[in-house]
Amino acid sequence: MIINRYLIREICTPLAVIVAVLVVLFGSYCASDFLSDAVNGLLPTDMIAGLIGLKVLIALEVLIPISLYISVVLSFSKLYGDSEFTAMFALRVTPTRVMSSVLALSGCLAIGVGGLSLIVRPWAYQKLHELSDRAEVMIDVHAMEAGTFYVGQHGDRVIFLSHRDGPGAPARDVFVRLRYSDHVEIIRAQLGYPLPRTVGHEGSRVYLSDVHIYEIADEDGKPNQALTARGITLNLDAQPVEPPAYAAVAAGSLRLAGSDEAADIAEFQWRLSTPLTTLLLGMLGVPLSRARPRQNKYAKFTAAILVYSGYYLLCTSARTWVQHGVVAQFPGIWWVPALLSLLLIVALCGPNLRLRFRHGRA
Repeated sequence: MIINRYLIREICTPLAVIVAVLVVLFGSYCASDFLSDAVNGLLPTDMIAGLIGLKVLIALEVLIPISLYISVVLSFSKLYGDSEFTAMFALRVTPTRVMSSVLALSGCLAIGVGGLSLIVRPWAYQKLHELSDRAEVMIDVHAMEAGTFYVGQHGDRVIFLSHRDGPGAPARDVFVRLRYSDHVEIIRAQLGYPLPRTVGHEGSRVYLSDVHIYEIADEDGKPNQALTARGITLNLDAQPVEPPAYAAVAAGSLRLAGSDEAADIAEFQWRLSTPLTTLLLGMLGVPLSRARPRQNKYAKFTAAILVYSGYYLLCTSARTWVQHGVVAQFPGIWWVPALLSLLLIVALCGPNLRLRFRHGRA
């Protein structure tokens, strides 16, 4: 038990660090896109944290397996390089016992990854789509710049400012087009002032002065109207948010299990494959970490990364092929984990086979 706890601790220490680093890197990558939209006024800043959190939550089903795989390779390469495994084997600690420790840890993480894929992934995608659609309707009027067309969801709202000195400053020569179910409203104003958000008025409100309003009816027989006003207050967020369209990534796992659509089959098989991938990668890290005493502990790192890159590329390609009907439901994407299982068997049995072959020749 002491050996088992020691091996698991040696894996978990770099595992926690690698997961944290990958989460920070992935979150920073997502934040760069969201922050650019926020600076341009296309995304309210109070939504950025939620969007990044959902993106990271979805990515954990990929980040955890690769982190486990790298942690096993790095930690066991260090143990081989420091001759600790040589001492363990001399004390009758068998390779099977070492593999059982890795298998126990990989199995626990595989269960967690399975929960992320089957339950958390669709929920996070659903919330992400809802927030994205809501963000397309909302707009940050304080950050809007002159000379840019700000187009809302499905083109239902278009805003253009001809002149503005900077964020928060009044805008001159403002153009707004709003599309409703039965008419189009075009607003032209001499000046526009962003109003602060107050209790009861949480949307992006602006005060427009010297306003000309043109209402153009979509149906024949309804009159068009032209109005003028000294000033009006306009809520630019008061646009209907349409419910998100159906997407396989946001559908529940039970619904996908009973579907015959190619996109649903590909998504469901992907969710089922992630815990299997976690288990196989954790075990594959053991034979790939084998090294001679005093050998550089990073010697096997490059080969391990190439193996994972090829596997992930094949996995995503197989999912795309199933999604577009190029590959049938069976074998679906399962031939890729089968290849990884075959590689694991070869990596585990290869040294013994070579040793027997040499003895046979002798």
